[in-house]
Amino acid sequence: MTVARPLEAPPGECPQCWQHAHDRRAHRDLKPREDCPQCVDHMVNGHPYLVPKPSKGWW
Repeated sequence: MTVARPLEAPPGECPQCWQHAHDRRAHRDLKPREDCPQCVDHMVNGHPYLVPKPSKGWW
């Protein structure tokens, strides 16, 4: 089992969601109770990209 680095999304996860959840710098410019436009877009439109999971062998 490998441990994901804090800013690298693990397989099956959205890179933007992962970064915004684990990197305080992503929301540092927001005022208190201000929504992040990128996060709101994600909530409305879904994830544009997920990190691919490693393919399993044909076994």
